[in-house]
Amino acid sequence: MLIGSLIALSALFCHIAIICSTYFLTIQKIRFCFQMLEVNALEFGFDSPLVTSLSFTVQKGQIRLLHGPSGCGKSTLLALISGTPIVNINWAGEIRLNSIDIGVLPAHRRAVGIMYQDPLLFPHLTVGENLAFGLSPSIRGKARYAAVQNALAATSLDGFGQRDPASLSGGQAARIALMRALLAEPKALLMDEAFSSLDPDLRRQFGQFVAKQIKQRQIPALLVSHDEADQEFATVPVLNFPKG
Repeated sequence: MLIGSLIALSALFCHIAIICSTYFLTIQKIRFCFQMLEVNALEFGFDSPLVTSLSFTVQKGQIRLLHGPSGCGKSTLLALISGTPIVNINWAGEIRLNSIDIGVLPAHRRAVGIMYQDPLLFPHLTVGENLAFGLSPSIRGKARYAAVQNALAATSLDGFGQRDPASLSGGQAARIALMRALLAEPKALLMDEAFSSLDPDLRRQFGQFVAKQIKQRQIPALLVSHDEADQEFATVPVLNFPKG
């Protein structure tokens, strides 16, 4: 009888273990589904609508290209997502990041990084200091130094920490600008024509570097561009920017 009770108890524990395992797997799947950038029914403009009915998602680890001609509102869209103030803008819709409605949050609470066509490195700082600028003030001392050195190694620019940013090539400056943005540990990255200033070979190398970093960090990345050649960097189907 005792043996029978032990067998029953063992079976019960196994059943509970299976239920717990299934539960945690389900939770992980739910978390995965929520780890994305979502734009739902977005419309915006100034005196009249510039864009209407814009909806899309970008999953973590993906780069999505939103393609459209110059002047169609691509940069304005990125400003809306990042929280950059825009004078006299009218907009409606929903912008969510990891299930949180960030459209109602100030820019510093959105955890969204942005990179532009020009690297915009600070000329009065060294390359290493430019990278350190992206780090949280809470990272200090040896940890701060190590983070900068690791970023330099990731960009294959070991030993460049004390260099003047003006001495960098276009591709080198672009990699430093990207790593500075990523050192801030954003939950999503926006890129505004980020490859446009590079020649074809550098563009391809930089695009591959960006894709590797986004995949490693498992964050969603949105690239807006007027250039169809940037399609090669997208890891999911390209979106065409809608007209108002």
